[in-house]
Amino acid sequence: IAAQSIGEPGTQLTMRTFHTGGVAGGEDITQGLPRVEELFEARKPKQLAMLSEIDGEVRIEEIKKARHVIVFNKETGEEKKYLIPYGFRLCENIVDGAYIEKGTELTIGSKNPHDVLAILGEEAVYNYLIKEVQYAYRTQGVDINDKHIEVIVRQMLKKCIVDEAGDTDLISGTNVDVAAVAEANDKVDARIAAGEEGLKHATYIPLLLGITKASLATDSFLSAASFQETTRVLTDAAIRGKSDPLLGLKENVLIGKLVPAGTGMSVFRDVDVVPSYFAAEGGMEIKDLEQLQQLLTNNNN
Repeated sequence: IAAQSIGEPGTQLTMRTFHTGGVAGGEDITQGLPRVEELFEARKPKQLAMLSEIDGEVRIEEIKKARHVIVFNKETGEEKKYLIPYGFRLCENIVDGAYIEKGTELTIGSKNPHDVLAILGEEAVYNYLIKEVQYAYRTQGVDINDKHIEVIVRQMLKKCIVDEAGDTDLISGTNVDVAAVAEANDKVDARIAAGEEGLKHATYIPLLLGITKASLATDSFLSAASFQETTRVLTDAAIRGKSDPLLGLKENVLIGKLVPAGTGMSVFRDVDVVPSYFAAEGGMEIKDLEQLQQLLTNNNN
């Protein structure tokens, strides 16, 4: 649903990108579908903005054919120096003596989502991607509900690298779902509550994957193979002896099974639905299909 909600307006974006008449102006070429694709694929922007990695006071030093922007934090004594080549314009607020927060843009351009993630964290890059995608659509007069973009961005942020495994069953350096780390840490919490001492939680480094990589990073090899790189995905699954749990929608459609949603969920598959008026007729209990058919026949007569 999220893909359809973004894909159909994307058609409008494509048409408006290549037909820039009327009041559209030149901004359409850079703010149309190419910008949306750049954001969803988490690519490095063509005109990259440099970001400050720390809070601090700005000092600018002019050097030959370039300049240094130095950010100094008086409280911690930490200093970061950024080389700004000529041709890169500083933002208006980057002047000598100005105090800036980490993540502030030093030069004019677009932020690299990976830099935002590294400096400000998951929530910041989550909000940044939603805001930028919405801006790209709304400047073209296309309105999309935030929830559709949120679904996609959450999938882009679902993977991480285990930094320290602590006292969990995870392995440091492996690529796992963020949910798997949370589940492992919940087990550690349960052990701590039971009286065990000195236990450590697992820590992780969040990853930002473009939608193509995120789609191929699924646990279902059938779902991944139906998307892209079919030969590689199936070969890898065969070598590793993978099995598909068939928990998603695509893989169940592929093999002709009911999708595990709504009445197709395993909880409801063995439930018999009967008209409520039979139960009202003296509280009669219907035990089998033959009895139901007989009651229906009598009712019709």
